[in-house]
Amino acid sequence: MERATIAAERGKIRMQSAVDDLPVELEAGELKLRYAEWGAMAVRHAQVPAGADMSPILEGLPDDRCPSPHWGIVLKGSIHLRHADGTEETTRAGQLYHWPAGHTAWTDEDAVFVEFGPVEPMRQFSEHAKLKVGG
Repeated sequence: MERATIAAERGKIRMQSAVDDLPVELEAGELKLRYAEWGAMAVRHAQVPAGADMSPILEGLPDDRCPSPHWGIVLKGSIHLRHADGTEETTRAGQLYHWPAGHTAWTDEDAVFVEFGPVEPMRQFSEHAKLKVGG
């Protein structure tokens, strides 16, 4: 398998990777996050088990919420979000999303999703989550 690559193509930089070649960011039981930084953006592939609640992992971040906006797609299952204003939404398999910074999340069923966001807040979550979970 190829490693996450940055390849020159017709004078442009192209960044790509097979999912299984993305570095494992965090693994705890059935939770598995893969993460890479590509220029000013980061990518995360997440496998989240049913019954997961991200609130304990987010404790200690500003307002105990995710500091990063995300753009992505849910590939399997669904994920629930609660925003800073208290509104809730559910994103299901096949749906594209934009989640602003300042959210928490939980699952009722296994979920798989891919998301992109700005490097600095994505890295802030990553480093914090590793400390909280010991990954």
